[in-house]
Amino acid sequence: MAGLCAIGGIMGYIKGRSVVSLVAGVGIGSIYFFAGHRIQKNQSMGHDIALGASTLLLCAMGPKAFRTRAPVPLVMTTLGTASAVYSAKKGYEEVYGV
Repeated sequence: MAGLCAIGGIMGYIKGRSVVSLVAGVGIGSIYFFAGHRIQKNQSMGHDIALGASTLLLCAMGPKAFRTRAPVPLVMTTLGTASAVYSAKKGYEEVYGV
């Protein structure tokens, strides 16, 4: 997810000169990268941070996906939803040991 968001933001900037896409894509990608690093090192809160990044992604791309029905926002919204569900499940398991 880190790479997809960062590449998506860069592509949004290249294609449409959208600085917002660049900042959001690289920013959310950086949060995912940080979360992945914490998860890989078995440090706490990694899945919670990833859930936060997924929520940001959904808030950014969800409205655009529903408004435009364009492929990229739809794919990113779908991936963000899947990532949010996975991160929430893993975060719950981490806290409650299920």
